[in-house]
Amino acid sequence: MRISTTSCLCPFLVCLCFIQRCYGASHHVPAKVPSKNQTKLANGETEVHHRPKRGWIWNQFFVLEEHMGPDPQYVGKLHSNSDKGDGSVRYILDGEGAGTIFIIDEVTGDIRATKSLDRERKTHYVLHAQALDRHTEEALEPKSEFIIKVQDINDNAPKFPDGPFVATVPEMSEVGTSVLQVTATDADDPTYGNSARIVYSILQGQPYFSVDPKTGIIRTALANMDREAREHYTVVIQAKDMAGQVGGLSGSTTINITLTDINDNPPTFPQKNYQLYVPESAQVGKPVGKIKANDEDLGINADIKYSIINSEGANMFSISTDREMREGIISLKKPLNYERKKTYTLHIEGMNTHVDPRFSYLGSFKDTATLKITVGDVDEAPVFSIDHYIMDVYENSPSGTEVGAVTARDPDSRNSPVRYFLDSKEEGVRYFRIDESSGVIRTTQPLDREDMPWHNITVMASEVDNPSLLSHVPVTVQVLDVNDNPPEIATDEEVIVCESSRPGQVIRTVTAVDKDDFANGQRFSFALPNQIPVNPNFTLKDNEDSTANIIARRRRFNHLTQELYELPIVVWDGGEPSLSGTSTLTLRVCPCQRHGRIRMCQGEAFLSSAGLSTGALIAILLCIVILLAIVVLFITLRRSKKEPLIISEEDIRENVVTYDDEGGGEEDTEAFDIIALRNPAAAEELKFRRDVRPEARQHCGPSRSRRSPSVELDEVDVHDFIRQRLVEADMDTSVPPYDSLQTYAYEGQGSLTGSISPLDSPGTQSEQDYNYLDDWGPQFQKLAELYGEADSDVTTYCHP
Repeated sequence: MRISTTSCLCPFLVCLCFIQRCYGASHHVPAKVPSKNQTKLANGETEVHHRPKRGWIWNQFFVLEEHMGPDPQYVGKLHSNSDKGDGSVRYILDGEGAGTIFIIDEVTGDIRATKSLDRERKTHYVLHAQALDRHTEEALEPKSEFIIKVQDINDNAPKFPDGPFVATVPEMSEVGTSVLQVTATDADDPTYGNSARIVYSILQGQPYFSVDPKTGIIRTALANMDREAREHYTVVIQAKDMAGQVGGLSGSTTINITLTDINDNPPTFPQKNYQLYVPESAQVGKPVGKIKANDEDLGINADIKYSIINSEGANMFSISTDREMREGIISLKKPLNYERKKTYTLHIEGMNTHVDPRFSYLGSFKDTATLKITVGDVDEAPVFSIDHYIMDVYENSPSGTEVGAVTARDPDSRNSPVRYFLDSKEEGVRYFRIDESSGVIRTTQPLDREDMPWHNITVMASEVDNPSLLSHVPVTVQVLDVNDNPPEIATDEEVIVCESSRPGQVIRTVTAVDKDDFANGQRFSFALPNQIPVNPNFTLKDNEDSTANIIARRRRFNHLTQELYELPIVVWDGGEPSLSGTSTLTLRVCPCQRHGRIRMCQGEAFLSSAGLSTGALIAILLCIVILLAIVVLFITLRRSKKEPLIISEEDIRENVVTYDDEGGGEEDTEAFDIIALRNPAAAEELKFRRDVRPEARQHCGPSRSRRSPSVELDEVDVHDFIRQRLVEADMDTSVPPYDSLQTYAYEGQGSLTGSISPLDSPGTQSEQDYNYLDDWGPQFQKLAELYGEADSDVTTYCHP
C-alpha cells in the first residue's frame, strides 16, 4: 500500500511532501513485507499461506489546525500495490477519529478531515489503514498504522497566568536595580516557527522602569526616586509572539510597584522655640508637657529619641519617648517653688535611632528646640520644718506633761498663720492633745511603757485663711521606762527533787524576769525570806550573776512521806529605787533512776494516784498478753474444725423445707386434723389415710342437721399433755444439745361457746334453704338441681 499526498498548501509543504516521498521510496523499510503468512494453530503448529508479494509504504500526514474552509480539508491518499484501478480494492480506516473526524474514499483512498482541529487540544491522531478485496472482503495487505499530525498555526496569544503582580523596591535605588521578573506563556508549538517566540516590552511606567525584552526582568530606569515624593507606580508589560513581528499576537499584565522607605530624612521640630506653663503644685514624677519632632520616614526609620541636653533643665525635668506617638513626654523630677525660681529653660534634642550610613552626607539626622517653662504661683499648704518628728516622755508622767512641739509655716509670700490639730481617726489621739496655735503636744493621761512603748500620731496643719489646704507630718512618741515593776522567778514549771538527793546537791538554777527595760531590770539578787524560820530541807545560793541555785540540805526524800514542798524566794532588781518580789516555787519529790539521769516523776505520779505499783502494772500487761494468746488459739481451732458429713435429721437449724401448698380452704378439715391436740389419748386411733376422704363412721341425726359443737371428747387436759412432753424432752439424752421449738395449737378448754374454727366441723352443711331457686325460672334450673342433690346427700359424722 502506498500512502501519498497530492497537494501542499505552501512551498514549504511541497518541499516537505517531496522529501517524504523520496525518503519513503528509497529508505523506508516496509513495516511488514511478508513472503508468506503464518497462522499459529491450536496444536502449536503453523499454517503457511502463500500470497503474492506486495510492497507498500506508510508515512505521516499533516493537517493544518483551525481549517475554516467550506469543504473537508484534504489530508492525503492511500494506495495499495494490489490496486489495478478497476475498483476491486476497498480501503477502510479505523483508529482515533476515524469515521468522525477523518473519512476515506473507499475507492480512491483519499483521506479528508471533516472538522476543524485544534493542536493545543490534541497534537496528533493514530490511525490504521487496510486494503480489502471488494468481492471477497479478504485483506490484501496487513493493517498499516500511520499518524496524522496537526500542524500549528499562530492562534494563541501570550498570557501572564500569575498576573497582576505586586512588587516593592527601596527608594533612592540605583538605576538597573531588579524589581521583578514576569513570564508569559504561549500555547502554540514552540518547535515550529515563531508562533511561541515571545518578546517583552513596556507599555506604561516609563521613564521610571524598563523591561528586558527576552527575560521579562523589570528594572529601575530612573535614579533617586523619592518615596516621600511619590510612593506607588503602575507598570504595564506587553508580551508579543512571532518574535515581535507584525501580525503577532500579544498579551499584557499590570505590575503595582511600591517604593519602600529608607531613613533618608532627619527629624525636624516644627518650630525652634516653645513655651510651657507649669504650676508649682505639680507632682513629682508626673508628666507636665509634650513636644514632638516630625520625620517623613516610616517605621523604625522614623523612631526618635528625645533628650534634655542642658544641665539646668536636666536637673529639674526629665523627658521620655512615646514610641507609638513619637512624642517627648516631659516630667517633673523635683518639686517646683515659685518663690524660689519662676522660669526654667530646656534645650531638647530629637535624634533618629536607626541611621543609614549611606546618607550620612545629609547631616547628623537630629534637631534641637528650646522649651521655656514658666512656674505658676499656687496657694500651697503649710510646710513642716522636718518630715518626721520623734519625741519621748517618761511613763507614769502626770496628765498634761509636755512631749514636744511641731512647727509649720506658709510657703507662700503672704505667710498666713497656721493652726495645728491631730488626726482624729488614729488611736493615739486619746493619749495626746496639741495646742492649735503653738503646736505643743501634751499627754492626756499617764502612759505605761510595759503596755505600749511607742505611740504613732499624725499632726495636721492648715492655713487660717484657707483651711482646705492641709499638710501632714508623722510624730512618733517613745515612752521612757521607770522602775515600776518588781522582778519575778522565770519559771512556771515544778521543780523536780530526786528521792536520792544528797545534802549540798544543786536541785535547780533559777533566773528572774522583769517587765522593765534593760537599764533597770538586768541585775538581780536572790535570798530566802527573813520572816520565816530556816528551811530544814532546802537553801538558796545567790550566784551574783542574776541566777541562784536551790540546794538540798538533807539526805534522801520520800515521795510517799511528802511529795510536794513550797520554797518562797525573794528577788531584787538593780533599778533606782530597787524593787523586790517574792515568788513561791513548788518542788515535787520523785523517784529517779540511777545517777538521776532519767526522771520518772510524771509516770510515777500517775501510777501513784491510780494506786498501782510497777509490779501490778507488769502483772496486768502479762494477763492481757495471755488472754490475747487464748483468743488467737480459739479462733485457729474453730477454723480448723471439720464439719460432719452427715447431718442429723433432727437438726433443723438450717434445714428449711418449703411446700407450695395453698391448702383446701375451710372445707379441708381432714388433711390438718388437730383432734390429736384436743384428745391426745385418741390420737393413735385417728391415724387413718389423709390422702382420701374418710368414710363416715356413723350416721346420726337427720340429713340436714348440723354437727353439734359440744361433741364429747375424752376429757384429757392438754396442758398436762404438753408438760409431760416437756419433761420427756428434757430427760431425753439423744436429742441435740440445743433448744428446739415445738408448737401446739391449743385453744384451751372450758369455753361455753365451743370452737369457732371450721376445722372442727368437716361434715357441717349450710342451713340455707335453696327451694326458692325453683321459682326463678329455667335459667336457674340447673343450679336448683345441684343444691337439691347436695341437701339430699348430707350426712353427719360422729365419733363412736
